[in-house]
Amino acid sequence: MGRKRGLLIVALLAALFPLGMTPFAAAGEEAPRMAKEQLKALLGSPDLIVIDVRIEGKSAPKKIAGAVFEDPGNVDRWSANYPKGKKIVLYCS
Repeated sequence: MGRKRGLLIVALLAALFPLGMTPFAAAGEEAPRMAKEQLKALLGSPDLIVIDVRIEGKSAPKKIAGAVFEDPGNVDRWSANYPKGKKIVLYCS
């Protein structure tokens, strides 16, 4: 599980880089986070992709409008399917 979580954190960091956030966290630091107000301001943009990577994502009662579900255990299978020029925000619980 540790390797998959590491890949998820790397993907999140890479996704936040276009937003002006630091692309890498130093050892022991948490991954950068986005305030819900920042995300709300971006929703509806054609350059934004929101990915739900919660374990219960498909069956979760609430989800961000327009978000797509991806299996957090298979990041290596789906991560290359998204265009590099888009802002990608992953959310999990």
